[in-house]
Amino acid sequence: MRVTSGTKSTVVRVPKAGELVAANLRRRIITGELNVGDPLPNEAVLMEQFGVSRPTLREAFRILESESIITVLRGAHGGARVLAPDASVAARYTGLLLQYQGTPLVDVYRARASLEVSAVGMLAEGNRGEALATFAELIEAGADLVEDSAAFARHDVDVHQALIDLAGNQTLAVLGGMLVHIIDAHNALFIAAHGGGNERPAARAAHRAYLKLLGLLREGDANAAQEFWRKHLDAIEKYMIGDTETTLVEVLS
Repeated sequence: MRVTSGTKSTVVRVPKAGELVAANLRRRIITGELNVGDPLPNEAVLMEQFGVSRPTLREAFRILESESIITVLRGAHGGARVLAPDASVAARYTGLLLQYQGTPLVDVYRARASLEVSAVGMLAEGNRGEALATFAELIEAGADLVEDSAAFARHDVDVHQALIDLAGNQTLAVLGGMLVHIIDAHNALFIAAHGGGNERPAARAAHRAYLKLLGLLREGDANAAQEFWRKHLDAIEKYMIGDTETTLVEVLS
């Protein structure tokens, strides 16, 4: 379809039938009309409901499978079942998009820093006793991991993600999770390239930084906590990246 206004012409893309069916089912899933684990009605019922052919319905299923919100089991006892939306799917797609754009790795670290510093400010203000108690337990759990570089690297990812999650802003948490997913991949490459033993001093320094941040958060000093954490994240960036121009293609390929 082509819409003409004056001298301008805009092509309007009409969605395919399979896309419309997928959109309807997607809406029913995300609004809770269909719950996680529920089977979708069988193909015959859905074909009649939407007035579509089997190939069109299966195209809708392929779209929803690609989004990881349904799984389709083949065979006589198969069928489609609802899955919970998975944030890692969005993280992988974000990584692909950033790779395609030739995004430097330092860009991801700086975006992560901006989100975390905002989260620190949220945690330092208001009544966040329960969140800080959870954060303290996580930090304590990592005390025995500083001699195991690979284990501490995984713990470090958990700490950074928890810091954002505990701020209580779901949008911030989802965005942070996308960036943490990428940084986790870089951590693995970094340890493989430099050897685990060389990372122990950095792990000990990171653990001390967690404890200092926790203290500032408990004092409710948002400015001091944010300033300290930004400096810590700047130091991480310099340590992990330095002056290299590494791109995400090299990290995620």
